[in-house]
Amino acid sequence: MTPDGRIRVPADLDAVTSFGDEDHSGVDASAIDRIWRATRHWYAAGMHPAIQVCVRHRGTVVLDRAIGHGWGNGPDDPPDAEKIPVTTQTPFCVYSAAKAMTTTVFHLLAERGVLSLDDRVCTYLPTYTSHRKDRTTIRHVLTHSAGVPFATGPKPDLRRMDDSEYAREMLGNLRTIYPPGLVHMYHALTWGPLTREIVSAATGKNIRDVLADEILKPLGFRWTNYGVSPEDVPLVAPSHATGKPLPAPIAAAFKLAVGGTTQQIIPFTNTPQFLTSVVPSSSTVSTANELSRFAEMWRRGGELDGVRIMQPATLRAATTQARRLRPDIAMGLMPLRWGTGYMLGSKRFGPFGLNAPAAFGHTGLVDIAVWADPERDIAVGVVSSGKPGGHREAKRYPAVLDGIAAAFPRTTAG
Repeated sequence: MTPDGRIRVPADLDAVTSFGDEDHSGVDASAIDRIWRATRHWYAAGMHPAIQVCVRHRGTVVLDRAIGHGWGNGPDDPPDAEKIPVTTQTPFCVYSAAKAMTTTVFHLLAERGVLSLDDRVCTYLPTYTSHRKDRTTIRHVLTHSAGVPFATGPKPDLRRMDDSEYAREMLGNLRTIYPPGLVHMYHALTWGPLTREIVSAATGKNIRDVLADEILKPLGFRWTNYGVSPEDVPLVAPSHATGKPLPAPIAAAFKLAVGGTTQQIIPFTNTPQFLTSVVPSSSTVSTANELSRFAEMWRRGGELDGVRIMQPATLRAATTQARRLRPDIAMGLMPLRWGTGYMLGSKRFGPFGLNAPAAFGHTGLVDIAVWADPERDIAVGVVSSGKPGGHREAKRYPAVLDGIAAAFPRTTAG
């Protein structure tokens, strides 16, 4: 392991850079260059073995690049390990960016009348009634206000993570920390099992199949579902805990919120068990290009390549601010605006660059994001494989997002 948990940054960055198809005819090419220079500067910090960035502007791919190594250059890899460069097609686990796909599935099902966001969860999961949980609605779940931000009770058996009967039993035993609907607190651990089991009960289908049948297959996606087939596991590049461990008090809070430190979590998420699992909060496998393409469907009001997935009014309602601005654990206690399941951008603070109040999407652990910004006519995916703790170059990641926002001025003032 390297002493400070960093990767070995190659001297020649061009030698580890991959390009997808790009069209600069409708944009300022110098602005694209500035975004990429900021990305190279971010990579040079040594916290991410691989980075992918893809930006669509008015449906055209104007930036689709990757830098680094998919395999062989993690901080725990020996110096003589075989190093395989990343490409724009290399898939990665994108962690909580999965919540953006899951949120889309829920709004699609609500639009079609399969469920209502104001239905009580116990309508679908009859055992979800104890400890005030009978009052919980689907809307409470999507907005992280269901009152169960932490997994109370016995430690779950990860070997049964895809077992619906077991998951429903464990969910039924949860104790609320506060009454459902009272406050928002990010549900990192319970959100996935809740959403998976609600969709299963409402549709009679696995949410992986719902996402595939209703969105991914009609639009021709290769990846972007929850987990992958066993034969695809070797194609998924691993993630890496990087940098120095978090200070003990911060590590304890992080462990409570997400179930462990990055040093504890990341090795498990690289296993075949996790990479083939259906965890609608965190097991999505994708590329920056596919994330950007999914966001392009949002930007176009629910349609892509002539295929109508959902109605514009549904997305407008889903991306209307649903709660007051307050510090949020999902943003490191920075203020964060939320719609109904989607994170929202803002003028001052936000996960999608500065001055982006119309942007919406979701972030992933750590330094991963997918979003659409209709005011800028852009759809963006950013993927990175390093999971750093606090480090002095941490601001290089938001600088890339700010650079993307700055490259495409808002077309609607406000």
